[in-house]
Amino acid sequence: MKKITMIALAMFTAVGAGAQTIYDATNIAQKELNGTTRFVGMGGAMGALGGDISTIGTNPAGIGIYRSNDAMFTFGYSMTGTESNYVGNKFETNKNRWSFDNAGFVIASKIGNHTPLRYVNFGFNYHKSKSFYKNMTMQGLMGSIDNQYVSQVRSMAQQATDAAYAFYHRPQYDYPDQGAYLDYGRKDIYQHNYAGWLGTMGYQGALVLEDIESEDYNTYLPYIPSEADAYFLSRERGGIDQYDFNISFNINDRFYFGVTLGAYDVDYNKYSLYDEMYAYKWEGDGQIYEEGYSLESFNRIHGSGFDFKFGAIFRPIEDSPLRIGLAVHTPTYYKLTYTTGALLTSDLFLPNEAGDETLTRTTVDTYSALGGRDMDRDFKLQTPWVFNASLGYTVGNNLALGAEYEYEDYSSMKFKYPEGDEMAWETGEADLCMKGVSTLRLGAEYKPIPAFSLRAGYNYSTAAYKKDAIKALPSNSINTDTDFANSKSMNTFTLGIGYRFSSFYADLAYKFDTYKSDFYPFYNDINGLVTPPTTEVTNTRSKVLFTLGMRF
Repeated sequence: MKKITMIALAMFTAVGAGAQTIYDATNIAQKELNGTTRFVGMGGAMGALGGDISTIGTNPAGIGIYRSNDAMFTFGYSMTGTESNYVGNKFETNKNRWSFDNAGFVIASKIGNHTPLRYVNFGFNYHKSKSFYKNMTMQGLMGSIDNQYVSQVRSMAQQATDAAYAFYHRPQYDYPDQGAYLDYGRKDIYQHNYAGWLGTMGYQGALVLEDIESEDYNTYLPYIPSEADAYFLSRERGGIDQYDFNISFNINDRFYFGVTLGAYDVDYNKYSLYDEMYAYKWEGDGQIYEEGYSLESFNRIHGSGFDFKFGAIFRPIEDSPLRIGLAVHTPTYYKLTYTTGALLTSDLFLPNEAGDETLTRTTVDTYSALGGRDMDRDFKLQTPWVFNASLGYTVGNNLALGAEYEYEDYSSMKFKYPEGDEMAWETGEADLCMKGVSTLRLGAEYKPIPAFSLRAGYNYSTAAYKKDAIKALPSNSINTDTDFANSKSMNTFTLGIGYRFSSFYADLAYKFDTYKSDFYPFYNDINGLVTPPTTEVTNTRSKVLFTLGMRF
């Protein structure tokens, strides 16, 4: 895991308060295999074959293959499962739901049989490009390393120290009315950009203490009375709706060109709870008391974006059914708003007015501290370019084969402030932690009789995260959800069937995704701090899709 010094963390305090992370951005930038059941059943490997509305979002030239009008809709039922294994403690969580996945139409406009330009086609398609629905749980003892208890509180103390150091060394014209040292007890501290919420809430919740023995007034220490028994829970909801508008051209039935304008609507919600409990303490009345705290984070990212997709399909040999497809997608340019709030509740033995230690509950609520509102941060996100190459081959009217390769470099993601200035910290983290992703798609369709189709497909995608990727928060970050997962390569298997009537058609498909990830509720390997062992997570998603359509 990479190391980050305290000064490197602190130097960004002079910029606007951090909010979004590379994990949020990657979650939004990545798409999943979805669309019509024919498209899904063939693993999405239809970029060169075309003739399906869902190719509007992979290779726009695929709409140029149409010679008749088409209208369809798709709905599905998904079953998402997560199995976590933290040092032998296993948890399984599931989330099932219905979804409306696709609706679109194609208008095929014939120009002539003997003109070079044979068809000009228009298409529109809506589909759910990403579903965020997922639950996750882990639990276990955090342990200790080199006589240091592993705890999220260390992250709180480190951030408090970093922010205080940066505040003390700030330019003289920044906050001239607030003295030399950062005051974490200020009621309005959450409204300013100089202090991170994690460290501030830790201090106000009595989990982070000022080091009064140090000559440096900017040093803060964690309060960790014993080994922590940790519990983590997260619930993710929402999705990305994609709307594609297409125009495509058929030239001599050999060359096909298309362009698609894509519009995106993002709504991502995440709730997370992280809880630590410490050793038992006996009182005279025989009751058992336990110290600990819980930190709840409420996050939402919403907004919109757009991109352009350009594609071409050509038959290099006039009498051969071989087709070659090429496509390029511009980055998606998002304008997003990150909304967050947090609630920390601590139960600690603190001295009362008489000087005796009693179990005291302290609540720190950013919603109340901000006057009854959550914090909003606007930002812009630019996703990677996408490059796509595909092959298609047909054998008579009975067999269609497709293969597709796609590449996108997630280290090229860019974050910007609303005014257009680059967010150096977040963009730098993308370059440090992310890498290029290659996706292979294979698909086949076989018709034992003209009206009935059997389909199968396979996808393989490499990991987007480098092995040493971490969720590093700048010292003034308003993020309080410290958890992150480094997903590994993903495999997708698909099957499908279809039946064609005279004008109507009905298709059914099944999709199974599986990938593993390394999960951490927090990361502390900064300046020699200690980090919990990896939680091994297996993620699966099964989905059944059904499409009804009509060609006319």
